[in-house]
Amino acid sequence: MLIAGFPAGAWGTNCYLVAPAAGEECVIIDPGHQAAPGVEEALRKHRLKPVAVVLTHGHIDHVASVVPVCGAHDVPAWIHPEDRYMMSDPERALGRSIGQPLLGELTVGEPDDVKELADGARLELAGLEFTVAHAPGHTKGSVTFRLPETAEIPSVFFSGDLLFAGSIGRTDLPGGDHAEMLRSLARVCLPLDDSTVVLSGHGPQTSIGRERATNPYLREVAEAQRGHGSGPTAAPRRGM
Repeated sequence: MLIAGFPAGAWGTNCYLVAPAAGEECVIIDPGHQAAPGVEEALRKHRLKPVAVVLTHGHIDHVASVVPVCGAHDVPAWIHPEDRYMMSDPERALGRSIGQPLLGELTVGEPDDVKELADGARLELAGLEFTVAHAPGHTKGSVTFRLPETAEIPSVFFSGDLLFAGSIGRTDLPGGDHAEMLRSLARVCLPLDDSTVVLSGHGPQTSIGRERATNPYLREVAEAQRGHGSGPTAAPRRGM
């Protein structure tokens, strides 16, 4: 499998291109602010043909380049229905916190073909099978994507802004809910094998095993499941 990733734009949002191998079809995950040039460079470098864009959630730092990327390659974008409005109205999704000057540089709106994601769906795209898990908390329509383990590689988990190395996504923007975030961590992340590779929306690669041992939020929900909560956490949270 080939996974090419790079941080894009003002928020350093990770954009990923996923394919069975170089020279084949691929899926693009979260083409955010100023991601289009990096996407095109990766497509040329690895001789890839995109067949779809899939989105972990609707914040502008993850979707700002959806329209140009989908338009350039005539491919659909997949997003959860709870976050679909954010593509056309990013300021409402963020409580108008990013400001007019930056918005003036962006092409907001929906691409021509938008498809909606559902919890538990299995997307067969580019010869790969992505399992979708609805994981609200950062936004109402946040989702994750998981690729199954193979003989060659462990399972890969695209966590969006649900889980980061050492932290989780913020919950203080419209649609955010800290209690819901903790429930999503418990339901979506805790059942995964320790060997699962975590590729998040911001920051470095990690693993479920490492986060289970060191991430204060994941430890909190694990301890709560065992019946003895650890109290409030204080680690900083990230993401838009």
